[in-house]
Order: sequence, then structure tokens, then C-alpha cells
Amino acid sequence: MIEPSESFPDMLTHAWHILPFAMLFALPVVVAGGVVLYFLRRGSPATTLTVLVLIPVLSTLAGVLGVSGFMFTPALTTMLLVCLLVGVWTVPTAIVLGRAIGRRTVWEREARERERAAEAARRDLVAWISHDLRSPLAGIRAMAEALADGIVSEQREVADYAQRISGESERLSGMVNDLFELSRITAGALRLSLSAVPLRDVVSDALATQAPLAQQKQVRVRAEADAWPVVSGSDPELARIVQNLVSNAIRHTPPDGTVAVRVAVEGDDALLAVDDCCGGIPEDEITRVFDVAFRGTAARTPDRSGTAGGGLGLAIAKGLVEAHHGHIGVRNHGEGCRFEVRLPLAAG
Repeated sequence: MIEPSESFPDMLTHAWHILPFAMLFALPVVVAGGVVLYFLRRGSPATTLTVLVLIPVLSTLAGVLGVSGFMFTPALTTMLLVCLLVGVWTVPTAIVLGRAIGRRTVWEREARERERAAEAARRDLVAWISHDLRSPLAGIRAMAEALADGIVSEQREVADYAQRISGESERLSGMVNDLFELSRITAGALRLSLSAVPLRDVVSDALATQAPLAQQKQVRVRAEADAWPVVSGSDPELARIVQNLVSNAIRHTPPDGTVAVRVAVEGDDALLAVDDCCGGIPEDEITRVFDVAFRGTAARTPDRSGTAGGGLGLAIAKGLVEAHHGHIGVRNHGEGCRFEVRLPLAAG
């Protein structure tokens, strides 16, 4: 040990001589700490930071004990006590800081992932909508030019062209309305006025609205209910949810197929299920059906009716359900797939 009467140069010389022995005893602790950190490289930041704090504390203790020959003199005891007190203070601090850093790291990573997903969705949306807007616009332009140039002059043909222009205009208007609704949802600008809404009325109105499309596609639509609950929601938005789901089911169901709307009560939620005969959704696509502009590929029956929208209906339905503090999901079921919506029941 260093004597109090030693001069400073003698103390440096003595420390220089014992330094290799201290490092020799501390090295195994450092190596063991490095191995632990290697296995914890995918662990939580709190655990990693705790180990980082413990490594210098324990390696210092090992070096001091090794140089002293494990002879517990008063000076050594005092030094060990100081190291223990430092560890008692630094380890909890490291855990608290590690948890704070971990939460911030996870939040930042999730924020980056959400931002990348949103940017990819915006690119997909622009690509899909640009394509879908061009088609009806090109048709309207061609028919308008034919009418203006007198190429079409017979009254029956003029009336047919006018009807087709009106249909394409309605289709464009629907796309614009969908874009506006989706922009409100994604921007967090959607404000709902909640009240007690009978689900029977919502489903009945939605099926009546979609009846012309079902007749055009020669698809049967029926509603079944174990009970007709009253939910807490906004009537127009609830109607939009049901209409979007039913219209999506009709478009992807082949002629002579059936779309079934089933309503029940499960616990504190109302369950609305829409079954179609689309042939099922591939497992690698089923998690993407609510993505903006996603339309699927082989397993779903193609829509050749000209009634398809911009691929926004399910994304809008998902946003509206979540705005009602509900949940929407999809799974393959029977001859097609089942969309399930759970909404909170009205109080009382």
C-alpha cells in the first residue's frame, strides 16, 4: 500500500508498478462485461446501460482487491465502501435513464416507420388516383368532342353519350369525395358528434343504397341479426362504414353469389360482419387490405363492371371505425372473406 509519507513522484512510481497488476485483475471483469453486452445487443437500453455502469465499478473493485492481496485494511475497506455507495447511486440512475432513453428510442423508431409508411402510402395514392382519374376524364373528353364535332347526332346516341358522361362525372365526384374524407382522417381533422344510433337503421339504409349495384352485379344481399344493438356513434360516418364494406363485398363477389351482413352483440361491443364470395385473400396480402389504394391480385374476383373506385373505401372504413374507438379486421371465411367491425354499445 502507499505510505502517507511518500512524495508525489514516489506515489506515481508506485502506482506505475502496481498498474499492470490492477489491470490484470480487472481484465476478466471487463471481458465478462463485454460478453454480456454482446448478448444484450438486442435487449432493452435500460439493461444495457445498467451493465455499462456496473462494468467500471466491478472492474475497479477487482483491481483494488487484487493489488491489495485481499487484505482488508481500513484503507481498503473505506475504498470498497465508497465504490459500493457509488454503485448504489449510479445503478438505479442508469436504470431510470435507460428506460427513458429506451422509450424515446422506440418512439423515434416508430415515428420514422410511420413516416415512411405514410410517404409510401402517399406515393401509392398519387399513382393510383392519377391513373383512375385519367380514365374517366379521357372518356368524358372523347364523348364531349364527339358531341361537339357532330360525329354523334342521332337523338338516341346523344342521349346515351350524355348518360355515360353523367356516369363518369359521378364516378369522378365519388373519387374526389373519397380523397377529401381520407385527407380529413389522416390529418386528424375528423370530429364526430356521438349519439345513440340504432344499428338496424344504419344497415337498412346502407343495403338500400347498394341495391342498384347488387342488381347490376346480380349479387344477392341479405342481413341477419341475433340482436339489433344501439351503438355510440355518428350516423353519417356509421352509414359510410357499412356502405363501403357492403359495396366492396358486392364488387368482389361473382354473379349469383351472396353477400351476408350479420349483426350481433359480444360483451360491450356490437359486432357487424360482412361476408362475401370473393374466393379468399392470399395470406401475404390480407394484412394490406386496409392500405390506401390496395386492391389485391389473383384470389379476389376482378371487377369489370366499371364501378370500382380508387381503392380508398376500406382505408376510409378503417379510419372511421377507429374514430369511433372501434376495431376492424378481416379474415378468410367460407367461400370468401369476412370483414368484422366492433363498435362500442351506447350507454344505458
